[in-house]
Formats: sequence, structure tokens, C-alpha cells
Amino acid sequence: MLLNKVLLLFLVFSCVLVSCDSNRVYDVYKPVPNAWHKDSVVRFEITPPDSTRAYNLFVNLRNTNQYKFNNLFLIVEMVFPHGKTVTDTLEYRMADPKGKLLGTGLSDVKENKLWYKEHIVFNEKGNYTVNIQHAMRENGKVNGVIELDGITDVGFRIENIKNKQ
Repeated sequence: MLLNKVLLLFLVFSCVLVSCDSNRVYDVYKPVPNAWHKDSVVRFEITPPDSTRAYNLFVNLRNTNQYKFNNLFLIVEMVFPHGKTVTDTLEYRMADPKGKLLGTGLSDVKENKLWYKEHIVFNEKGNYTVNIQHAMRENGKVNGVIELDGITDVGFRIENIKNKQ
């Protein structure tokens, strides 16, 4: 009985926390099964929000202690509705100098909110596609890491820009 009340309280508190995120416009995660293969592309189809406003864009990641690197290289591609494609190779720090994983979370799963682009206006009509894949390599090796362990989910987030007052 007490356990049910505690679970109900936790559920209500979680819903309140999630609903208080007024900056969120789009926030979707996709699971990575077992390990993230170097040829596996995580794809997000986005119906653009208001075409007159600017937004900040983020790549979100959830990782476990099985992630053994201090950094992460990603190839992020944005495909515009009329065919233009912008591709970026991005590097993010994932651990401090002592090897402790960065990110938020109380368990062994850490959540990282990584800057992608800021002040972006979706001024073309139609759907946008964002493709994300990893581009990790081990030091001194030419070939990439084929199976990247420790990444459990890849997400993409669009936020309203906070007004400074």
C-alpha cells in the first residue's frame, strides 16, 4: 500500500517536471539496440515549427558506463525540404580528465544535451530531416569503431530561445 502511494507520488512529480519545460518545441529519442553500428543512421523527420522564429537545436544522448571514450564524434546532416543538405562533423567531450562520464543522471545512465546549432529559422515549407551517425575512431587506427558500445538512445531537440530580461 505504501509502495503504491510512493509510486503514484513519483509519477505525478515526474509528469509535473516534464510538463514544466516551456522551451521544448520538439524532443524525440530513438533507442540504439545493443551497440551503435558505424553505418547506422538515426533519422528524425521534423515538421518545422513557426517559420518566423529562431530556435536552438541540440543532439541528445543517453549513455552508460560501457561508453569507454572521453569524446564523441558525430556526423549530423540536416536535409532541407527543397533538397539542400548541410553536413557537420561535431566533437563532444563525454568525460572529464579523470575519466568520469559527464551528463546528468543519478544512475549509471547519463543524459547529455549537446549543442548543434543556434538561432536557426526554419524558413522553407515542408519537412526537414536530421540524420545522425557516429564517426568514432580509436587513437592510431585508420578504420572507424564498427560497434560503439554504451550509447543507449540518440535524440534531437528544438528549443525556443530564452528571452533575456
